[in-house]
Amino acid sequence: MLPLLLLLPLLWRGSLTQSWRTKMKPQISVTVQEGLCVFVPCKFLYSRGSFGYLPMSWFQSGANIHRDLPVATNQPGQKVQERTQGRFLLLRDSGVNNCSLSIRDANMADNGMYFLRVESFFQRYEDKTFLLKVTALTQLPSIQIPGILESGCPRNLTCSVPWACEQGTPPIFSWNSAALTSLGPKTHLSSVLTLSPRPQDHGASLTCQVTLPAVGVTVKRTIHLNVSYAPQNMVITVFQGNSTEALKILGNASSLPILEGQSLHLVCVADSNPPAELRWFRESPTLNTSLISNTGYMELPQAGTGEEGVFTCQAQNQLGSQHVLLNVSVHWKPEPRSCSEALGAAGGAGGMALLCLCLFLIFRVKTQRKKAAKTVEAMNDMNLVLG
Repeated sequence: MLPLLLLLPLLWRGSLTQSWRTKMKPQISVTVQEGLCVFVPCKFLYSRGSFGYLPMSWFQSGANIHRDLPVATNQPGQKVQERTQGRFLLLRDSGVNNCSLSIRDANMADNGMYFLRVESFFQRYEDKTFLLKVTALTQLPSIQIPGILESGCPRNLTCSVPWACEQGTPPIFSWNSAALTSLGPKTHLSSVLTLSPRPQDHGASLTCQVTLPAVGVTVKRTIHLNVSYAPQNMVITVFQGNSTEALKILGNASSLPILEGQSLHLVCVADSNPPAELRWFRESPTLNTSLISNTGYMELPQAGTGEEGVFTCQAQNQLGSQHVLLNVSVHWKPEPRSCSEALGAAGGAGGMALLCLCLFLIFRVKTQRKKAAKTVEAMNDMNLVLG
């Protein structure tokens, strides 16, 4: 009778082992990116009732269970490997028959096979259960911009890493931009930046950089700012006649003299976002004057008195408008003379010059004669006195 009682636990052990081997449902392989977290579901069922709490430990393949420490355990007071401490967790309150493993801050050294060791009064069970694959981090932070960036209106930009896990080591955020910025509130997985956009910030780059300190990996995302602003810095470019040389007019109410009959080409541009609608008016657009051109280009084929006056280029978009005035004045060309008129004019001028020269010579001669006569009289008087 005694041998039969001693054999019963062995038979029960064999039956239990067979039950665990056939009803355990582990995940064969799991993949996680470096620095992130992964949950390995694992559960086993008994064929005859529940045994309650069972001591369980996870080991990396190749470990000696009598000499090496496990990577995770549910046994209080049991030491685990230093590199996995606090990262590989097998919770004691995860439920009866639950062998699920939680892995945080995965690194390349975690690659490999892992097996579960379950101990009971009747038997010990261990088997290779899953393969952990740790790959390079390819996830990037995302940058959210609420609404439209408008010049002069501060906006809060948020950089977040929703793919990171709350249980892992908090990531480190940093921002880089030439725009006017200030740091706002921060959460475990996000950082807020307050941006005060200016027209010159349109197209500027802004970078959010995130470092996962547990593994020393850094990723970043760069965007280019799209800042909306009203028209500014208007310029009128002037081409006169067939000349290819351009004259740029930057100021308002500038004067432009042109010759009668000369053609004039005017090109108006403005700096704005979104692009402004450009139009040319006679006089000022505020006076409800007639529209000359609904583009930034205007041409005066032959300038005359009718083309004199003030012309206005107006630039307008959803955020505002700006205009520049140009005062055009027409000058008459001097009429060309005929050849005989030119010669006659030249001859008349030459005769007048000759006449002036003769009069000057006559006056000069008379003056010299008077001086000579006075000199003779003075000498005669002197002789008389001496005699």
